[in-house]
Amino acid sequence: MSTKSDHNERRVLGFLGVGFDDKDGHKRITQNEHFLLVGGSQETHESMQEIAIKFSESLKERGKQLQDTPLDEVIDLLQDASQ
Repeated sequence: MSTKSDHNERRVLGFLGVGFDDKDGHKRITQNEHFLLVGGSQETHESMQEIAIKFSESLKERGKQLQDTPLDEVIDLLQDASQ
């Protein structure tokens, strides 16, 4: 049975990364368990891939599933992966 607090709890189910600086006409798409990355220049897309990999590894090291991880912890992990 769902309680009111469970119903209002915010959860992250995945991320969408979009790069808008593509000037070479290549269509770049990368998908993993938590991320769908589209577009961007080669440099931008590789940067998004690196963040996705670091985030996923950190989450795995903690032994957690994304949907079960509190929002504030998800934000911290994403910020750490972006540095």
